[in-house]
Amino acid sequence: MKETINHAKEKMIKSLGALDKEFAAVRAGRANPAVLDKVMVDYYGAPTPVNQMAAISVAEARILVIQPWDKSSLKLIEKAIQSSDIGINPTNDGNVIRLAFPQLTEERRKELCKSIKKYGEDCKVAIRSIRRDTMDKLKAMKKNSEITEDDLKDCEKKVQDLTDKFCADADNAVTAKEKEIMTV
Repeated sequence: MKETINHAKEKMIKSLGALDKEFAAVRAGRANPAVLDKVMVDYYGAPTPVNQMAAISVAEARILVIQPWDKSSLKLIEKAIQSSDIGINPTNDGNVIRLAFPQLTEERRKELCKSIKKYGEDCKVAIRSIRRDTMDKLKAMKKNSEITEDDLKDCEKKVQDLTDKFCADADNAVTAKEKEIMTV
């Protein structure tokens, strides 16, 4: 019974971690190496993440520098960035690739806020799904006479409290990220 609740809590923590990863990949006007996490380069026939092929550093507030360990992969990395959905055109000087992050427009900021709210809502849906699965397990345990009616009520309250806490954490994360994006 306790391990069921702890298992649910671990899953909820992972859901918030996934939300944080989604937020890290949102381009908020500042250079952030996390925007390249999902960019895959076709390197010798295998899709390889850019961060495994090159050193990625922030040169200035709005400039990301990608220095490949293998100079022959420069063009491949550049092509992968162009075909990705990050919306930044890379500049290649023969040694490194630079990504200059443009200043965000008001319209783009609002679009990003909408997508952030969607990520937050997806996270809360995942958390509520974990709650439902856990409640089902607890009810099955009650049906099999593994726990008592009182234990079931206590556990349901604990699971609901966990759900409320993690949903509130997701809302707070969304609010913080929106504030970061809307700050000029």
